[in-house]
Amino acid sequence: MASKSKTTRRGFMKQAVAVAAVPMFVNSKAFGANDRITMGCIGMGGRGRGDMGGFLGFKNVQVLAVCDVVADHCKQAKGMVDGRYKSKDCKTYVDFREITGRRDIEAVMIGTPDHWHAGISIEAMKHGKDVFCEKPETLTVRQGRAMVKAARRYGRVFSGGSQRVWGDYNWFHKMVRGGAIGEVKEAWVNVGGPSGPCHLKPEKTPDGVNWDMWLGPAPKRPFHPRLIKGGFRPYRDYSGGGMTDWGCHVFGGAMFALKLHMTGPIEITPPDGKDVKQLTYKFANGVKIYHGGGWAQLCFKGTEGEIPLRGKKRKQRPPNIQIPNYKGSGGLIGDFVHCVRTRQKPFRDIEVAHRTATHAHLGNIAYWLKRPLKWDPKKEEIIGDPEASRWLDRAAREPWGLW
Repeated sequence: MASKSKTTRRGFMKQAVAVAAVPMFVNSKAFGANDRITMGCIGMGGRGRGDMGGFLGFKNVQVLAVCDVVADHCKQAKGMVDGRYKSKDCKTYVDFREITGRRDIEAVMIGTPDHWHAGISIEAMKHGKDVFCEKPETLTVRQGRAMVKAARRYGRVFSGGSQRVWGDYNWFHKMVRGGAIGEVKEAWVNVGGPSGPCHLKPEKTPDGVNWDMWLGPAPKRPFHPRLIKGGFRPYRDYSGGGMTDWGCHVFGGAMFALKLHMTGPIEITPPDGKDVKQLTYKFANGVKIYHGGGWAQLCFKGTEGEIPLRGKKRKQRPPNIQIPNYKGSGGLIGDFVHCVRTRQKPFRDIEVAHRTATHAHLGNIAYWLKRPLKWDPKKEEIIGDPEASRWLDRAAREPWGLW
């Protein structure tokens, strides 16, 4: 059974303020010494255990502790870690602060539901931890900018978890950036739609589940088993739906191919049932990205053709196209491990991850309000629409409004 937190609200706030006030300290092991990178893993549902399994495959990484509000998730995760190291040393926790507060842990993996990502990430960075966080990295636009600021202030390495941006779509990147279809002005992304209200019927909270801690900053509501079994994504209090789930992969792929991954759209127009058939993002350079309506999950149209070809085999990509991507070896997780040692920015640095998530969040706001939005990607402000601007952030349930 996972141990219970003894940290008080007053004590925790004193600790957070104290950490924020002192100069940033980087453990010497992060600069390339031969010692292992010590990790704690937070959020041990199916996806979290999958990511942790990836880290367990690296000899220069040692997982010391796991955390989850569901006791069975913790038990399964501990079994994985102890089995890997042939020991019984892995500690289990219910409260993530018992991991972020440990001085012997250098990095954390966060695989919780989306509504917890920002708060845990920022607390981890305040305590000197590097962060690997599953996508979507944020629940709101403002959370993303706060995470970027924290990473820069505390000198932290932060990698988002969108492995498909390069792993699945690198052929598209090489084709588009290599000029295989000429000048590209349109892309289509086919992923699920926005999230909505949660009306699940109340059920009794079972033993071994800390439901209040699962909710955390989200509004209080009764327990339902679907939410702790990965079924939280359709509900707005916890996620942005398919728009931010697969959207962070596929919108991320489109933006990276088009070299728009460090900016954002200037207009977002939802479908109106008449002239506008799909949600449409327009960028300052005239490029448009559509949500839906394509002939594959990710599609591009240029002045000299389109990809992928409909009903035909993929074209051979242009030769000698070199695009900066993962550092080190071992995919997205290997990229993070390498950057923890070298202090480089990873492929899915928090600024890039934030920009992709923002793209998806703005689409959701346009869907929810059923009207066009104008966006300033430099100031990160919705122009001339105070009601829409209120959706750039959410109120956090006490005592979790820490960022």
